[in-house]
Amino acid sequence: MFTFRSDMGIDLGTASVLVYIKNKGIVLQEPSVVAIDKNTDKVLAVGEEARRMIGRTPGNIIAIRPLKDGVISDYDITERMIKHFITKAAGKFFFKPRIIICVPSGVTGVEKRAVIEASMQAGAKKTYLIEEPIAAAVGAGIDITQPDGNMVIDMGGGTTDIAVISLGGIVVSTSIKLAGDKMDEAIVKYMRRKHNILVGERTAEDMKVRIGTAYPRDKQVSMDVRGRDLVTGLPKTIKVSSEEMLIALEETVTTIAEAVHSVLEQTPPELAADISDKGMIMTGGSCLLNGMDKLIKNRTGIEVIIAEDAVSCVAKGTGESLNSMDILEKQMTTESKSY
Repeated sequence: MFTFRSDMGIDLGTASVLVYIKNKGIVLQEPSVVAIDKNTDKVLAVGEEARRMIGRTPGNIIAIRPLKDGVISDYDITERMIKHFITKAAGKFFFKPRIIICVPSGVTGVEKRAVIEASMQAGAKKTYLIEEPIAAAVGAGIDITQPDGNMVIDMGGGTTDIAVISLGGIVVSTSIKLAGDKMDEAIVKYMRRKHNILVGERTAEDMKVRIGTAYPRDKQVSMDVRGRDLVTGLPKTIKVSSEEMLIALEETVTTIAEAVHSVLEQTPPELAADISDKGMIMTGGSCLLNGMDKLIKNRTGIEVIIAEDAVSCVAKGTGESLNSMDILEKQMTTESKSY
């Protein structure tokens, strides 16, 4: 089916890709995974279908996550992935779309150029970049054009972006390569160290979602976890509690809380007063970790609000920016090409 042109916003995340089409909203949300046949270099699957293959593929097939820590680690695979998602979301179009892609606030010029080039090769007419905290704030419903201080903590898969925003721009910010993926790694390491069991990436993520916690729970929960015993080499099932997850995740979540505190220390006093009155907004899938908001509130003394539909805030904000290009263009990294 052909459409004339569908301007779109893309949240090109380390863990998942969300596509927002103007006047339609979010039309696609899939994992950032591509399955490749090594012998032929052919793409076998993209998105959810490819994610199901992680850890379960024969020797000639590899499941790749082409983005690492919020930036492109495999340019060619990223280009093919973006092209697949654009076509899947919008179908075929007569005129190439304008695309806004969000990037972490700390990316370098080289990394920005890689995202733009991948988007242009995938079929964009023009490509704009917007920083994740700005997109997250817009998606969370904050009027960023006002002379008020707003603090946004966007916790994704590869990076945590923390920023103070006023008058449509970022006043103070930091981006750390600690988020959902590092939490999964911490769980894998803990299970190996404490229980002598090797668990896969998907099992670790399931544990994080179901029993993970960043702050002591009122009521402990537990789950059965199956992995490979490193002593016998055989499958083994053990019961793991949320109390153990608190220990496994402590270093990662404490570092994130310290980064939030550090940004607050650098914030001008007038804006800090605004943030103290209104609280901080948290967005991104990893902010849904149980107790993450309580940990940050305990560390800073400021109320923490988890945005409604936190997972898709960045995608919504990226897409909605298409309607206010004139306001946001100064704050965007606006590099584009036309064919």
